[in-house]
Amino acid sequence: MLRSSVVSSARHASRGLATFQPTKYGGKYTATLIPGDGIGREVADSVKEIFAATNAPVEFEEVDVTGILAAEGTKDGSEQLYRKAVESLRRNKVGLKGILYTPLERSGHASFNVAIRQELDLYASTVFIKNFPGLKTRHDGIDAVIIRENTEGEYSGLEQQAVPGVVEALKVITRAKSERIARFAFDFAQRNDRKKITVIHKANIMKLADGLFRDVFYETAKDYPEIQANDMIVDNASMQAVSKPQQFDVMLMPNLYGSILSNVMGGLVGGPGLIPGCNIGRDYALFEPGCRHVGLDIKGKDEANPLAMILSSCMLLRHLGLDNFANAIAKAAYAVIEEGKVRTRDMKGTSTTHDMTKAILDKIEL
Repeated sequence: MLRSSVVSSARHASRGLATFQPTKYGGKYTATLIPGDGIGREVADSVKEIFAATNAPVEFEEVDVTGILAAEGTKDGSEQLYRKAVESLRRNKVGLKGILYTPLERSGHASFNVAIRQELDLYASTVFIKNFPGLKTRHDGIDAVIIRENTEGEYSGLEQQAVPGVVEALKVITRAKSERIARFAFDFAQRNDRKKITVIHKANIMKLADGLFRDVFYETAKDYPEIQANDMIVDNASMQAVSKPQQFDVMLMPNLYGSILSNVMGGLVGGPGLIPGCNIGRDYALFEPGCRHVGLDIKGKDEANPLAMILSSCMLLRHLGLDNFANAIAKAAYAVIEEGKVRTRDMKGTSTTHDMTKAILDKIEL
């Protein structure tokens, strides 16, 4: 069932593949909380309310990083908060994060979301795409995991204007990081009884960059003969994702393709308000909604779906070994979805963020 497979997979996505020593005082873990911009504060409050009601032994060290102030020109204050958040994550080793706003303007600051992943080397983004019982969508039988290299590719941030009107952007793919993410994907598949990994690429055009990523994938696959390995060009993968998504099991890809396909496939099972995710490195783990939407248009309206943040927090609990709490909260969340009485607007309902939170609380059994 989804309630067990998604939440329990969070442990296998991180524990055993990294060297974590989370901060723990007096029987309680300390985790960094970055609520994020847009709807971040509202959905983070839902998590805090649920953790408090269940007496989950986790205390949040909250840091209100924002990309909005930086976009408005208050860069020094925002940079200080960003540095404080990174220091908190280094200290606590684990965190829960909403999505931070990144401006489109050329004069705007670089993405804090990307900066955190790069600075802490959170190299593996893992997003779970699976149908929710009781929530009818166009396709049934979807059960895929998108694993995305998080630290290089098109997100290297290396751009320059060579001459006026000519811009160069460098896409960086390295053998070392390609092998690291490929091995992560195969280890994940092995630990979670997944049978197939499809690497997504554009090696027919980017023969060196994506060609290297694809070649290293197949070299790594030789160490895992029990797992089927195949590849698919990214444009074909996009079409296949919306026409026959059931064919995918684990999907491995460079940074930009992962950003696009996690949103495409997230839309197939209910949208960004439902999709949990995590970012894993050797020393740190940061959990956040898998589709990474800020939701500025519904900020403060009590319309946000808190499920993506709540399910991501369940993954955090499992990562810490707090399985009973993770199971109880996830089971209650899926029961609310399956029952269908409380649904936010993105689920074609009229319920509020508070309604959803209360409905989950009412169903929790510990």
